[in-house]
Amino acid sequence: MITLKGITWNHTRGFTPLVATAQRFEELNPDVRIVWEKRSLQAFADEPIDQLAERYDLLVIDHPWAGFAAKTGVIEALDNILPAEFLNDQANHSVGHSHVSYGYNGQQWALAMDAATPVASARMDILESLGKAMPQTWSDLMELARKGTVAVPSIPQDTLMNFYMLCCTLGEAPCINDQYVVSEEIGVKSLQMLRELSIHLDKRCFDWNPIQVYEAMTQSDNFAYCPFAYGYANYAKPNYARKLLKFADTVDLDGNGRLITTLGGTGFAVSASSKHKAIAAQYAQFVANPQMQANFFIEFGGQPGHKEAWLSEFANATSDNYFIDTMPTLERAFLRPRYHGHMYFQDHAGAPIRDYLMNGGDAKAVLNHLNDLYVTSKGITL
Repeated sequence: MITLKGITWNHTRGFTPLVATAQRFEELNPDVRIVWEKRSLQAFADEPIDQLAERYDLLVIDHPWAGFAAKTGVIEALDNILPAEFLNDQANHSVGHSHVSYGYNGQQWALAMDAATPVASARMDILESLGKAMPQTWSDLMELARKGTVAVPSIPQDTLMNFYMLCCTLGEAPCINDQYVVSEEIGVKSLQMLRELSIHLDKRCFDWNPIQVYEAMTQSDNFAYCPFAYGYANYAKPNYARKLLKFADTVDLDGNGRLITTLGGTGFAVSASSKHKAIAAQYAQFVANPQMQANFFIEFGGQPGHKEAWLSEFANATSDNYFIDTMPTLERAFLRPRYHGHMYFQDHAGAPIRDYLMNGGDAKAVLNHLNDLYVTSKGITL
């Protein structure tokens, strides 16, 4: 009996489809056992993958770890264990930058089995009671926010992603220059716009990640709209929550185009320390193939990474068209940096932004602090 151990994250979207696919794979391969364990969403973003790779054969990872993986070799380059034809199909059917997000230094470090970016969501029943339609512009969003019915996930990780979003939409991708995150003009304006919105948020939002925002929106009747949070199709599926959400593209930034949110999703990786890489590769193909992604994977709560699944009738019929309605947002999403030291920046840059959004202050000073963290991160080596 061959046993593979895997680590994923603790949500229906992250855990249940992998347990289901593991069970089916075991039925087809009786000499294999696959055991999935789970960790919190915050640990998923933060915990170094080198420590996990020592204990697990299979890892579900965040794509900014790709540069670290390439530098350290703690996970196996999939080019070494998967057929080129299969990887080419994944690349040719990627939703936005999902597949390439796990590529670094000419090699593929994970499969984009799951795709996501911040999208808009609404309790249509509450909007209708307010006499409002789904917001289409930033001005619409601010008008609704002033009524106290908008929720935004605003823990440090999400505030940084939202800062990236506004910089991109205002015309400047962050972390391109080696000396500063973004120009002072764009950086300060982005921080000030987030602060103007944050003034009107329930204080609990500053302790909520996207899952907690969606739970608050569906389990209570306090919030009508969320303008940007990493999308979870689960909350659009019948019987998943007390009230369902309608998901949509983000608002137009008053003439700058619809918001360019920051790509998320999760990748399926194989530890370089695994003693069973051939079997792990077979299971990886089993999970990420388009037929599995478009049907069984979705049926058990997954949010696939293969474009055929996003376009499938089954996926959209069971989620109030979540996939087709939010795919434009994902197709234009910003691919954040993946250089080796970027996880240091990502781990430290969100807190000062969150503090500014909660308490106000000097936006220029916040930006200067981000620049210092960024320059430090660029100098990190093994």
